[in-house]
Parts: sequence; C-alpha cells; structure tokens
Amino acid sequence: MANTCPVCGNVLDESAASCPFCGYKMPGSTQSFKPIQIGTVGFDEQPAEHQAILSIIRGPQTGLDIELKPGTQTIGRNPQCDIFLNDMTVSRQHAVIESTPQGRVVRDTNSYNGVWVNDRIADESLLHTGDTIQIGAFCLLYKEN
Repeated sequence: MANTCPVCGNVLDESAASCPFCGYKMPGSTQSFKPIQIGTVGFDEQPAEHQAILSIIRGPQTGLDIELKPGTQTIGRNPQCDIFLNDMTVSRQHAVIESTPQGRVVRDTNSYNGVWVNDRIADESLLHTGDTIQIGAFCLLYKEN
C-alpha cells in the first residue's frame, strides 16, 4: 500500500522515509545514507561553460545552493516546480529561469508579489553574476562561472 505525503499530496512508496518532491520527513521513518560516487577529477579540468547556481541567502532554506540546468526551469510554491520554494509569499507558479543565447533570464509569470532583481521589480531580467533575486520571502544570489 502506498502512502500520501501530507504536505504536497504526492503518492509515495511504502518504504519512503521522505517525500522526493517536497522533502517532508515521514513520521517514524529512518533515512539511509548512500555515498555519491564522484570519481577522479584532474586539477587541469575546466568546469562546463555557463554553469549557474542560485544560492538562497535569505529565507526559509538559507544556505541551500540550487544548480540551474539548461533550458527553462519553473520556480514556485507548487512542489511540481523545478525550483520549489515552500512559503506562502511565493505564488504556486511564480517565475521561470530560461537559458537564452545572451544568458539566463528570469521572468515573472504573473505572480502576486512579483520578482525583484537587485531591488527593482522586473517582469524580465537578464541575469549576471552577483545579481540578487527576491521571490517572496526568499532572496537568491545568482552565480555563474
């Protein structure tokens, strides 16, 4: 028999210790740890072009780094969003970050509280390293290498 997550409503495997969608820890469960195989990395290797990270510098998940993938990623309070920001000040479908030939662009998707880039409201903004993005109670720092 499957369990249902009380936070996001997703159906979970019976043996799940936590919800893979929203991270809710199931009561009475014990999580197991499996090390990640990283492999050998040479010092002369260069990182892939246009790797980008959003670091949460203020808000409920401060300290979390989110690696951005190529293409378009959704941001919102809906657990189905690519970047899940669980706070009532965030709209369910708040914004998107899209890879373009010019770089990554953040775009408001008609959210209630808007998207702020470097303390200015923005419907759309091309992102640069060091830009701060405010989405509800979350303040995110954009970093690119």
